[in-house]
Amino acid sequence: MPDRLPRILRILATGFCFVVFGLGGLVILCCVFPLLRLFYPDRQTSQRHARRIIHHSFRFFVWLMVVCGTISYEVRQVERLGRSGLLIIANHPSLIDVVLLIALVKQPNCVVKASLRDNIFTRGPVLSAGFVVNMDGSQLVEDCIASVRSGDHLVIFPEGTRSVEHNGKLNPLKRGAANIALRGQLAITPVIITVSEPMLGKGQRWYDAPKKKPHFVLSVEDDISTATYITTQGTAEQETAPTLATRALSNDLNTFFTRGIQQQCSN
Repeated sequence: MPDRLPRILRILATGFCFVVFGLGGLVILCCVFPLLRLFYPDRQTSQRHARRIIHHSFRFFVWLMVVCGTISYEVRQVERLGRSGLLIIANHPSLIDVVLLIALVKQPNCVVKASLRDNIFTRGPVLSAGFVVNMDGSQLVEDCIASVRSGDHLVIFPEGTRSVEHNGKLNPLKRGAANIALRGQLAITPVIITVSEPMLGKGQRWYDAPKKKPHFVLSVEDDISTATYITTQGTAEQETAPTLATRALSNDLNTFFTRGIQQQCSN
């Protein structure tokens, strides 16, 4: 497809891709999930196969969007995602960020809102893959840590929702991601995402297609060690130390992503 589609064609192409995505979710819900449970009664085995199917489905969807001229994208340092058991933390400028990331990793898991589990179009993938639902706080942390230690690539967007500003100031980062990293003593693999044109950001509908084709850049940065944030317990500050460490890490992540976005946009 040409690099510069007329805006009306870009809107139609985006709508077509969304229809394909929705139908794919229904197929997984009605066909794939029941068949997996039938042939693989063991829950963990069934979920592992479901995640692979979702990974390849999202790869197809990204390919479809590229072929239709809806988006283009590039991934920098993608080889860093080839390792097993990663806690991937990314900023969230667009609705399709999670699609792009899951398309890149073979054993994906992610923290999703309860509303996605209840949505007819996304319920199938969420249930069949056993994605972590953001509900109970303490159990959520344990589930996330267990997922990474089992070899999954766990994707978290600490903003909690899409960024309000295009490639600008982040939403205040929730401390859940930092808490998971510290309690699990897990390194963080940060992914900085920028997009040349605002697309499917906060408050944008699918038909608010930009005049130019959006180009996504996903930069996989060096791991961030959490070792220096982990405070030895057993002191008078035993209860406050974890809270302070979580706050410090979350603040540093905010600074890291803000600077990274600015540098990436200036290049």
